Amino acid sequence: MKTRSVARLLYAHPVDMGGLPVLQPLPTHQVQQLDPFLLLHHANVKVPTYRDPMHGGVAPHPHRGFSPVTFVFQGGVHHRDSRGNNSVVYAGGAQWMNAGRGIIHSERPPTDIFDIGGRQEIIQLWINTPAKHKMDQPSYVAVQAESVPVYQSDDSNVTVRVFSGELLSLKGPVKPQIAVNSATAAVRQGGELSLSLPAHHTAFIYLLDGKLSVSGFGLVEDKHLVHFNQDGDGITLTALEDTRLLIMSGEPIGEPVASHGPFVMNTQTQILEAMRDYQMGKMGVLIED
Repeated sequence: MKTRSVARLLYAHPVDMGGLPVLQPLPTHQVQQLDPFLLLHHANVKVPTYRDPMHGGVAPHPHRGFSPVTFVFQGGVHHRDSRGNNSVVYAGGAQWMNAGRGIIHSERPPTDIFDIGGRQEIIQLWINTPAKHKMDQPSYVAVQAESVPVYQSDDSNVTVRVFSGELLSLKGPVKPQIAVNSATAAVRQGGELSLSLPAHHTAFIYLLDGKLSVSGFGLVEDKHLVHFNQDGDGITLTALEDTRLLIMSGEPIGEPVASHGPFVMNTQTQILEAMRDYQMGKMGVLIED
């Protein structure tokens, strides 16, 4: 295995998303996308006890042209959408939605959030969709923790959960529109993780907490995204502290990107069409009970 070198470190800056504090390492002023990955938000919030969870979180909003994917690390997320999907995914699971031609969804804390600690920690990652699939019918997959294949090292220092693609000889349950390997990992201090990745894939890791030594580079601290060059077929990480991380690799799409708010298309004309279709109700209606 030839180890990939590090292209750049991206720090996760605080961003206010309509009153919800999140950390955002992508995009930045310097880096607009890591094709096919468009945006990463890391939220770790205490759900306010003075508000009904049914009115917390993120209210109904539209999407078109990409896949918003949510990995749940603490608590849970209650997803409802204009296609009739209605499910709660708890820690260790993920929600994988392909917005396709248009969908409206909400992301709320579950009603039992205070029984399970009252905290929500998630990562939401936006993954672009090729032009030929941007107007597909929307789809949604609730990936519960028990359906995710898990790798554990012989010394129990490394635990990896695979959601899509194939890593460590495990195949994830999600079948994305493009080749995407996605996993979360927990590495105890002193643990080492080596991964083989397709040489042509864009690849990155994001540290939720802890510290790692990246082979060929050195120290990386928490709240940093590590973007790797496409000059090898693997990465090796050693935990200097107990560390949780997101691991992603994906096949670049190589197409123009036009985006505005919740819509990601190929041209500005298509963005205007998306705004018009949303205003005309063509993305459906979500009425929360």
